[in-house]
This record gives sequence, structure tokens and C-alpha cells, in this order.
Amino acid sequence: MFDYSLLHWTTFFTAALLLNLSPGPDFAFILAQTAAGGRKAGFAAMFGIWTGAFGHVLMAAAGLSAILAASAVAFSIVKWAGAAYLIWLGIQALRSKGSVLLAGKAMDEHKVLAIYRQGVIVSLLNPKVGMFFLAFLPQFVVPGAGPIGAQLFLHGFLVVLIAACIEPPLVLVGERLTSHLRQSPRLAMWMDRGLGAIFVGLGLRLAMQQR
Repeated sequence: MFDYSLLHWTTFFTAALLLNLSPGPDFAFILAQTAAGGRKAGFAAMFGIWTGAFGHVLMAAAGLSAILAASAVAFSIVKWAGAAYLIWLGIQALRSKGSVLLAGKAMDEHKVLAIYRQGVIVSLLNPKVGMFFLAFLPQFVVPGAGPIGAQLFLHGFLVVLIAACIEPPLVLVGERLTSHLRQSPRLAMWMDRGLGAIFVGLGLRLAMQQR
């Protein structure tokens, strides 16, 4: 079971590495939360995104992601729900006055959990993520190497694992680059507004996506 050639693994890991290095909405969400709330916020967002991505892996392995690819109605429902959620997060940040950012170094557990949940929802409500796994993972299914669902799950899990090797250092670097900015109430307010603008932009981008 899971008997693959060296060429298979070389091709897969190269593709997965390049895909994880490509900037996208999830990447932007993690970096924006890091800039806004520091290391804790960045890691909470990162773990939330990973959880949502893992949910897409499970759905792809179970064949449920095929519904998004086949049904225009299902795709539209998930897309508009995700866009509305991102825009709502953006409006909340735009209306704040920087108090959340200044609390970054003393962020309480409730705030950390809230950011984690946001990451999960942002990832799960992006239909493009589900369709990506549905399009990407089957390319590495090898006849006779094991059950198709198990092969899809294995490769999807490894994609998330590669992200776990790439993104933590970026969060740490982002935290160091922006830590001094969060000490100023005025800058904190504008960073919060910048975060809101990013969320609104991501929501509008998702709303304009086509199948």
C-alpha cells in the first residue's frame, strides 16, 4: 500500500512546495492577522487555516468536493457565504480604533480562539480551496497503490504538512517587522483599518471568482 516511485514523490513535493509558496487569500489572512495582533494572532490564524484546509482534504477524499465542482448552486452558496463573512470581518476592523492591535502582546484566550475560528471559516467557505484539492490530488493517484480515498487523504495531508513547515517562520518574521508599529495608538488604528481593507478586498475577490 502507498507504493510510489521516487519520481512520483519528487514531482509531488516540488508541486506542493511551489503551491504553498504562492500567495493567496489564506496566506494574506495569516500575514494580516500577524501584522495586526502579533505572533499569537498569526499562529491562531495559521492553525485555523490549516484546520479548514484539512477539512477540504477530508471532503476531497470522501468525494464531497465534487459537489462544488458539479453544482453551480452549491458553489455560489459557499462563495457568497465566504465573501459576506470576509467583508463583515473587514467592516468590524474598519470600525475599530486600534484597541485590538495594542492588545496583541497581551491577547487573551478568547481573542485567540476567535481568530482561530475565523481562519477555519475563511478556509472552509472558499470553494476554490475545495476545487483545488479535487483537481490537484487526483493527479497523484496511482492505480494499485491503495484505495483512492486513502491516496487522496495522504497527499492532501502532506500538502497541509508542507504548509506547516513554510508558514511558521513567516509569522515570526512578520511579527518582528511589525512589533514596534503596534506600540503607537495612532499606527495601531491605521493598521486595524488596513486589516479591514484587506478583508474587504479578499471578500470582493472571492465574490468575483468564477467556477
